[in-house]
Amino acid sequence: MTSDTSTAGILSRPYLLATVGACALVFLSAFESLAVTTIMPLVSRDLDGASLYALAFAGPLATGVMGMVAAGNWSDRRGPAAPLYSSVALFVAGLLIAGMAGTMEMLVLGRLVQGLGGGAMTVALYVLVARVYPPALHPKIFAAFAASWVVPSLVGPFAAGVVAQLSSWHWVFLGVVGLVVPALLMVVPAVRGMASEPATESVPWAFGRMGWAALAAVAVLGLNLSAEVPGVGGVIAVVALVIALIAVKPLVPRGTLTARRGLPSVILVRGLASAAFFGAEVYLPYLLTERYSFTPTFAGLTLTGAALAWAGASAIQGKLGAKLADDLAVKIGALLVLVAVVSTLVTAALALPAAVAIGGWILAGGGMGLMYPRLSVMTLALSTPENQGFNSAAMSISDSLGGALSLAATGLVFAAFTTTNSFAGVFALTAVIAVAGVLIAPRVATRAGASETRDAEPELSHHA
Repeated sequence: MTSDTSTAGILSRPYLLATVGACALVFLSAFESLAVTTIMPLVSRDLDGASLYALAFAGPLATGVMGMVAAGNWSDRRGPAAPLYSSVALFVAGLLIAGMAGTMEMLVLGRLVQGLGGGAMTVALYVLVARVYPPALHPKIFAAFAASWVVPSLVGPFAAGVVAQLSSWHWVFLGVVGLVVPALLMVVPAVRGMASEPATESVPWAFGRMGWAALAAVAVLGLNLSAEVPGVGGVIAVVALVIALIAVKPLVPRGTLTARRGLPSVILVRGLASAAFFGAEVYLPYLLTERYSFTPTFAGLTLTGAALAWAGASAIQGKLGAKLADDLAVKIGALLVLVAVVSTLVTAALALPAAVAIGGWILAGGGMGLMYPRLSVMTLALSTPENQGFNSAAMSISDSLGGALSLAATGLVFAAFTTTNSFAGVFALTAVIAVAGVLIAPRVATRAGASETRDAEPELSHHA
């Protein structure tokens, strides 16, 4: 690139199409996520699917791991164009299945397909960022991704609640399909411009990693369903958890599960943050509708506040740039998430006013907006062109698998506790996870004098 493009903004001519197209797809994913979280209590009641409530959220996160590994490997070989198109097609197929579902089992199936496409799409977009934008613009494009949550966070939960109340929750899924065409049309020119990049044939197909990803997904699904097996459900849950942890090891940089300083801890903190935040968030509308008699529309507004805080904090960190150290942003963000989860815990346990949990959850959104873009920036900074796909996939895998395992565990806790204490049990578990995130957050910083390349070397040698 010329010196002019190296100093250009993300909306300047060299990057305009890529920015608009990528942000449109982020918008699509954001709208769907917020809308489904809002209506799921109603869907569960309508389809008599309380036992599969957690699986409806954990399932797509689990299958997303498979999509992430495949898309990461495919992107390292051929670039992100084909993985991006394929992932969008799967995402739409899942929405159609879920939207036409007449049983909770069929809806969960649609969510599984949707997760497979959504996971692959996330990785393809991260590789697109690495290939199109110079490192100096990475904080700004990731801030733009977060800002793409603003509009859906304003209208998504409220619109989903209104549609579900006035028409049918089915249209919340089917209506999102209508967003795909304009999003795809905007991203096509940007992806086409990348299609001329030479393929990296030296990167082999990682069938072994794909197998481990499939095993991890099966383990998460088994953990979700273990409560349905009388007598030995506890044993199945423990075995499934162990298998999931074993399966994820080859999918992330060496030292991730032991919180090795640098890139491994960046990946681990991403998973812990996801586990704490999303493990609690999916039960917050449930708490408000069941315990405080909120309508789905107004319960969804809680998610709107958190999403706006996420986008706002992300924009702030993008403007601060190097003035705010990456590791400091991560530490502050992890602490805010912990405070927020504790606020939901005390609300559920002590029957405090709903405003306590709602206000706390705004802090959670701010914490996530502050640390998520910086974790993404750090991941790409510790990557090379040969392993951008793998490391981007590892970050997304940690994100999704952390959330999936948390949702599986909270589902078991929710079913095990009495009706009075079930919500408190869920939020207590996610609070423990948030504490772990706060304790490990300082380890995202590399040792003094250690280079970025050296930090990446263990992962490269381990996964070559």
